Amino acid sequence: MQLFYNAKIFSPLYPNATAMVIDHGIFIMLGSDNDLLKTSLKLDRKINLGGRTVWPGLIDAHVHLGHLADSMAMVDCETRSLDACLDEVRQATSQLPEGTWVRGHGWNQNIWEAGYGNASLLDQVTEGHPAYLTAKSLHAAWANSKALTKAGIDPNTPDPPGGTIQRDENGHPTGILFEAGAMHLIESVIPKPTQAERVKKLITLLPELWQMGLVGVHDFDGLDCWKALQECAQAGELQLRVCKNVPFDALDTFIRAGLRTNYGDDFLHIGQVKLFSDGALGPQTAAMKKPYTGSQKVGALLLSENEIVEIGKHAVNHGLGLAVHAIGDLANHIVLNALSKLRVYEESQGLPHFNHRIEHVQILDPADLDRLAKLNVVASVQPIHAPSDMKVADRYLGERSEHAYAYQSLIASGAPFVLGSDAPVESVNPFLGIHAAVTRQNRAGDPGPDGWHPEQRLSITQALEGFSRRPAELTGHGQRFGQILPGLMADFILLEQDPFEMHPSELQQIQPLATFIQGSSVYQSDSLNLA
Repeated sequence: MQLFYNAKIFSPLYPNATAMVIDHGIFIMLGSDNDLLKTSLKLDRKINLGGRTVWPGLIDAHVHLGHLADSMAMVDCETRSLDACLDEVRQATSQLPEGTWVRGHGWNQNIWEAGYGNASLLDQVTEGHPAYLTAKSLHAAWANSKALTKAGIDPNTPDPPGGTIQRDENGHPTGILFEAGAMHLIESVIPKPTQAERVKKLITLLPELWQMGLVGVHDFDGLDCWKALQECAQAGELQLRVCKNVPFDALDTFIRAGLRTNYGDDFLHIGQVKLFSDGALGPQTAAMKKPYTGSQKVGALLLSENEIVEIGKHAVNHGLGLAVHAIGDLANHIVLNALSKLRVYEESQGLPHFNHRIEHVQILDPADLDRLAKLNVVASVQPIHAPSDMKVADRYLGERSEHAYAYQSLIASGAPFVLGSDAPVESVNPFLGIHAAVTRQNRAGDPGPDGWHPEQRLSITQALEGFSRRPAELTGHGQRFGQILPGLMADFILLEQDPFEMHPSELQQIQPLATFIQGSSVYQSDSLNLA
């Protein structure tokens, strides 16, 4: 039994708590130093936290764990220019064994003066290696000629369902592929890592997450990631609370196994079925009611309203909720229509109202703003997207950007919400997400002290709860972890300063001193000495 004291503890039900007792990984008492130092409980250790701040452990509600683990070994393509990206690829290629694939992630044509790259440019720096670089959005990819050839993509290849092959004026593929249907053509021929390699990558990733204060994530990767997570858990190496959302292409596999939403334990449990209703803003594949500014493009729906309803019925009949990706205002409208019909179906069949969620909710028609609250649909949003996308949003949406990334409006409407990062699309560091939520600024302080559409800023309390209590509650574990309360798992982080007393611009600089999961330290800074 351990007593931690002389701390600032964030626990709204115990606002004056400065001390806490932990036994067998559970918070059992909170109170003042004076009261708990005099407790009659038999304490094994008393730890003076030196006036530091204690927050609940953080949970990222939207991560692609497998992609994130893979990205650690990829070329960093998040550069200021196309030429700089090509230089990075050239340097990485020179270190690769002959014939191996060049993999990269993070390019964003919207910030490159030259715009999109092409296969020919990539050929010049890849020395005969096949190359495949995913865009920052994960909704587009850039391949070289050898990769296109290996995938059998030529002028006669039709656009696959759910994807588009960009072509030049002569109908030849340029090397740019939009959406999963097209990207899969190449991904299907890239050698897959073994199960042992996937497990090793995930285990290697965990310390990186702990160091940022993360004790849990909601994962949106595929079946291979699920299998690797199971193996990690069975080996006792999954010291991370993972809500594994169900990839749609594996839905029937999960159903046959009898797996249902919220089934599992404190470290690995089932979430919702992930669907894609549209693409992304950057490549203009998000489905919009009206064309993007200066364009005739309106994006494209990947699922119709009826298709979402039918998939939803199949899912809820087997105990699984939905998590639907929706970026554009048309996509969000269609998804809300479908979920409204699904709510009626749930009631007609005597089924519970599942915790359906919409991922991103980036561009919302004002007429649809109140519908998430009325339907009790969770707004799963990623605050870091707002400052990252603001220039593109203003350019492509014009006045409609006023109704984009409208996080405070969603919360004010009463919609349940959770916060995440969408890593590796953005950094998995939750303090960058909290900074973005509170300031609506990028890391350089743009677009000014008030931030982008400052009326949509969140308070620090809202941001913290979106990264802790609310993700735990969404998975049915709100009485197990997610807050600092007696009876809950002792997941917490130790901070040098109190974020509530810092200037908002400094939130992005926070680096936890220690991270505890179930009362055990999984990360501790070299500078920290707990007496």
